[in-house]
Amino acid sequence: MARIAVVDDEEAVREMLADYLGSIGHEVVMAADGEGLERLLAAGAPPALFVLDVGLPGQDGLQLARLLRARLDPGIVMLTGAGDLVDRVVGLEIGADDYIAKPVVLPELAARIDAVLRRRRPGSGGEGLPFGAYRLDLRGFRLLDRSGRLVELSPMEVDLVAAFATNPGKVLSRDDLMRLAPPRDDDSNDRSIDHRVTRLRRKLEADPEHPQLVKTVRGMGYVFPG
Repeated sequence: MARIAVVDDEEAVREMLADYLGSIGHEVVMAADGEGLERLLAAGAPPALFVLDVGLPGQDGLQLARLLRARLDPGIVMLTGAGDLVDRVVGLEIGADDYIAKPVVLPELAARIDAVLRRRRPGSGGEGLPFGAYRLDLRGFRLLDRSGRLVELSPMEVDLVAAFATNPGKVLSRDDLMRLAPPRDDDSNDRSIDHRVTRLRRKLEADPEHPQLVKTVRGMGYVFPG
C-alpha cells in the first residue's frame, strides 16, 4: 500500500476518495488547492502518488502535475470532466500516468492507482520487461521493439501488455484483465477484453491468426507464455 495525496477543491469528493482509499489500506492525505498541496509537501514524507482534480482554483491540476513531475517524479492520476478529452491528452503529455473521469467509480480508481504504482515500482524500469521480441518500459509506459524503436500502442493496449508481461505463464481471466488493465472508456463489459486482445494481436503478432505472445486458454482466459 502507498501514501496517496488527494487534491480536490470539493470537500465531499476529497472525503469520499480518502475514506475509500483508506479503507483498502492506503495512507491518504488531502489538500483543496495548490497552496494546501505546498503545505502538505512541507509537512511530511512526499506521497508516492497524487490524485489531482484538473479544475482546481488558482493553479489548476495540469499546472500542479507539471510542477510535481519536475520536483518529485511521483505517480499522478488526473480527475477530469466526463467530456474533457483535451484535458486528458494534455495531462498525459505533461507527465500524468493516467486519468479518470468524474463522477469517479471508486473500484476503477483503485484499479488505476494499483496499475500506476505497479508500473512505477522500483525495479520496474531499467531495461524493461521482456514481452516476446519486445521490451516493456514500465516507467516510460511504452513498448519497444528489439531495436529500441517505440511501438505505437494506445494507453489501454500498453495496460494490457503490462498485465501479461508482469504475469508470464499465468492464465489471466477476463475479470483478472479488467482489474489489471481497467478500461479507459465506456466499453467496460468483460467481453471488451476479447476485442482489445484481438487488436493487440494484430499489432504485435507475426501471425495474428496463430498467436504466440497472447494465447487463448479455452474457457479460462489468456496467457503470455513468457
